[in-house]
Amino acid sequence: MSNFKHFILFILLGVACFPVYTQEINGVITRAKIIGRDTVPILELPKVVIVGEKIFESRREERRHSRLVRNVKVVYPYAKLAGIKYRKYSQKLGQIESKSERRHMMKQIEEEIRHQFEDDLRRLNFSQGLILIKLIDRETRHTSYDIVKDFRGMFQAVFWQSLGRLFGYDLRTKYDPLGEDKDIEQIVMLIELGVI
Repeated sequence: MSNFKHFILFILLGVACFPVYTQEINGVITRAKIIGRDTVPILELPKVVIVGEKIFESRREERRHSRLVRNVKVVYPYAKLAGIKYRKYSQKLGQIESKSERRHMMKQIEEEIRHQFEDDLRRLNFSQGLILIKLIDRETRHTSYDIVKDFRGMFQAVFWQSLGRLFGYDLRTKYDPLGEDKDIEQIVMLIELGVI
């Protein structure tokens, strides 16, 4: 029996002296779907945007597009900021029930926006103003008219709409990324991707 104990001890020491190898699994843990006898992994790929080089029919069309790119690059940051501020102020005003507190808060908001952006917005040309109205609708999912109506009331909305119409602006303009505004949408996508 002592030989048997020595044999077991020898085997245990032998196993302990040899390096132990483990199987290393390199891969990705993912969801899968079983189809018949096969297991098919389900992977979500990142969004890929493919934009071809724009071909212009004339030099005039190329200049028009370059001007549009320049104008969108000027006003897009303001539209993006408008979307952020709209969500922030809507949330703040949604928590206030008192009409007088709401009016007081609205005056503060208006002063803050006027102080921060009035000079910059006055420098915009007519085309940039039209693009800004459309991009505000894109960022907030509300027309400029609806925003004024929600924050300042129907009277103010009608007043600013009427004044805007005198100068060729329509605050009820909606953004149409698949139709009339597809060039603007493409430019915005390129800006967001950091291409231009």
